[in-house]
Amino acid sequence: MAKTGRPKAELELSNDERVQLERWARRAKSSQALALRCRIVLACADGLDNKRVAERLGCHQVTVGKWRSRFVAGRLAGLHDEDRPGRPTSVQADQVEDVVIATLETTPANATHWTRSKMAERTGLSRSTIGRIWKAFNLKPHRTDGFKLSNDPLFVEKVHDVVGLYLNPPENAVVYSVDEKSQVQALARSQPAFPMMPGMPEKRTHDYVRHGTTTLFAAMDVADGTVIGKTYRSHRATEFRKFLAPIDTQVPAELDVHVICDNYSTHKHATVQA
Repeated sequence: MAKTGRPKAELELSNDERVQLERWARRAKSSQALALRCRIVLACADGLDNKRVAERLGCHQVTVGKWRSRFVAGRLAGLHDEDRPGRPTSVQADQVEDVVIATLETTPANATHWTRSKMAERTGLSRSTIGRIWKAFNLKPHRTDGFKLSNDPLFVEKVHDVVGLYLNPPENAVVYSVDEKSQVQALARSQPAFPMMPGMPEKRTHDYVRHGTTTLFAAMDVADGTVIGKTYRSHRATEFRKFLAPIDTQVPAELDVHVICDNYSTHKHATVQA
């Protein structure tokens, strides 16, 4: 009498199950293990035995039998990995809460912000655990940002004027954003540079000679990005008034000029206003 082997679990697919298995099998983001399991189930559902499915997919018969049985028992959910055994977590929810609250609401003694080592010392947790908690809650105590609140009663109106000039400049006009950079060091290398040669980059000396400082005044056309720049020894109202002159001469006479500046006292001096 011929051996029939171990009886195989009957495997039939509904239309929804077949569609889902085919989607998982060809989806680029599916893991290779899940895609193989889906192809095994689809081949078994087409009536192939375990041996032929294993030969077609290049896997072991035991693997085919395992996932055939897992699918029959758990359907689609049976194809996913089960929870792996291991040591339970040693960090409790109240410890995580304590770290988060302490990070947000307190600071360590004689310091401006928490570090992993200081928080680990406070809580008794390891520094790596503190780092994982901060990463999970997107906390970065070492980073700071700044802000400025204006006490100008006309602040909102001025913001509307400035933003309006940037976003919707008037016709027949040019808008310049103007500022200065003071204390620019005028440096020169102590020796002439060696020019670049084939296989050799340009060479410069590491030391330099100071020639004092200068101030750069610049006006950028917000529409096309062109810049008008001048350097002066100082950044007083006198120099700023001189800088406005080339702006006036370089802009065509038929265009109005709007200049956006900050609240630096030099920009508001009576000489400039006149």
